[in-house]
Amino acid sequence: MQWQIDTSHSSVTAAVKHMMLTTVRGAFSGTSGVIDFDPARPEAGAIELRIPTASVNTGDEKRDGHLRSADFLDAENHPEIVFKSTKITPKGHADEFVVDGDLTIRGTTKPVSVNVELLGVAADPRAGQRAGFDAKFSFDRTQWGLTWNMPIPSGVLVSQKIAIEANIAATLKAEAIAA
Repeated sequence: MQWQIDTSHSSVTAAVKHMMLTTVRGAFSGTSGVIDFDPARPEAGAIELRIPTASVNTGDEKRDGHLRSADFLDAENHPEIVFKSTKITPKGHADEFVVDGDLTIRGTTKPVSVNVELLGVAADPRAGQRAGFDAKFSFDRTQWGLTWNMPIPSGVLVSQKIAIEANIAATLKAEAIAA
C-alpha cells in the first residue's frame, strides 16, 4: 500500500542543547514523501522523506538564518534533508518498528536507525484512509559536516547530539485506492 505524506498534518522537530544547559527546539515545515507500508507485512515496506532545509524555524529569526547558512544546513546549496529506508524490522509490539535507512544532510549520507510507532489507520472522509506514525532518533551532527560550534566555559555552545521527532500523517494514494 502506498501512502503520500500529508505535509499540512505532519511535523519534524529537532532539539539540541544550548550551552549544555537548556534544550532549543526547531521545526521544519513542508515535509513530503512516500511510504510503502502494509500493516500485515511491515518488513516489505519502504519510506522516503524530504525535509526542506530553508523551512527551519526555532522562533528566533537570527538563529534561523544562522541555521540556514553554510555554518549549518547550507540551505542554498542543499535544499533538502532526505531519509530513505533500507530495512524495516518489527519490534516486540505489533505497531513498533526499527527503520534503518540513509540520512542525507549537506550532501553527506550516513546510516541511521529510527524507532517508529504506527499510531493507527483510520477511515478519512476526504482521503479514503489515513495512517499516523511517530518516529524518534538522535545522531551526532558532526558526522554530517554540521561542525560549527563555539567553546564556552561550560563546554560548547551547541551540543553535537541532535534529537529528531517526526509525527507523520499519510493518506492512501489514489492509485492504491483504485486498485
